[in-house]
Amino acid sequence: MSRFILPPEWYPQDAVLITWPHQESAWTTMLERVEETYFDLVTKLSHYQPLVIQVHKSIRLEHILHQLEVRNADISNCHFVAADSNDTWARDHGPITVISEQQHKPLNFTFNGWGGKFEAALDNQLNTQLLASKVLNDLENIDWVLEGGSIETDGNGTLMTTDRCNLNSNRNGTVQKAEVTEKLKQWFGIDQVLWINSGEVEGDDTDAHIDTLARFAPDSTIIFQGCQRPEDSHFTSLSAMKQELEQVRDSNGNAYRLIELPLPEAKFADDGHRLPATYANFLITNKLVLVPTYEDGADNQALALIQDAFPNHIITGIDALPLIEEHGSLHCITMQFPKGSLNMAADWVKVQ
Repeated sequence: MSRFILPPEWYPQDAVLITWPHQESAWTTMLERVEETYFDLVTKLSHYQPLVIQVHKSIRLEHILHQLEVRNADISNCHFVAADSNDTWARDHGPITVISEQQHKPLNFTFNGWGGKFEAALDNQLNTQLLASKVLNDLENIDWVLEGGSIETDGNGTLMTTDRCNLNSNRNGTVQKAEVTEKLKQWFGIDQVLWINSGEVEGDDTDAHIDTLARFAPDSTIIFQGCQRPEDSHFTSLSAMKQELEQVRDSNGNAYRLIELPLPEAKFADDGHRLPATYANFLITNKLVLVPTYEDGADNQALALIQDAFPNHIITGIDALPLIEEHGSLHCITMQFPKGSLNMAADWVKVQ
């Protein structure tokens, strides 16, 4: 019997999933602004691979199509699915797909709004709707709270996560690290779990998702969010995380190549609290790596460093300033489907 594994994000993809923002979501007061980010994301990505776009009943599909056409998006690569949602964080409510030599198995974990912080009942049903729409050929329900943004795999036997998130009692009650480690190994076909203790980004609602902090790249590389300013409130925590990453080893016992990202200047909400601007929250696709940018002096440096980690990809920025207003960024609003996992002849919403 073939072993199921969680492939790395740079494994070939069928499509990328997004859930479109709408008037009944948290975006209601800034819908036009955040839609600009979605239009840019879809337009750039549509020229290279398909997207699966979940649309709430309140959304006028004609509006989305018109705006995409004006921007010269490849509409033929935009596949729409009718599905009501609370919000738009596809990384955390979307299916996490494991693969074997013969099969693809989307796993449907429970999503509880990052430990009950936000209403998530509709979001928790979105994967079931993808199955009902025949977009997915299969779906295995897992009775465990787990978000896609909380895990990273190098595709070579190692998974990385954080203590603050996946050992937090607001997910699955009181759990032991050894118990969760064994579950992660079983579900994702990995040999070891790297538990990161340090690191946080102010304004993050997720209890330190790993995808805001440290990411795997090909050739045994970790790209991580650093802090180069001792006066910054992130300096102590992110410096401690850097020290942790310097000590971790891959499944062969070798140190990872580390690439430290600059930290954007502090971005603040209207009420004065700091927003979670991190360059680590990039999206890897078949040909593009899409990087969140923040109209910041460090944007170009971050793009260049990520290009170094992905020399065979095109690196492009996406304005993520609207996204951090709701405490997430670019990776958070997307979820990839590994190649062979989708039914591309599904019951899509018909585009006239």
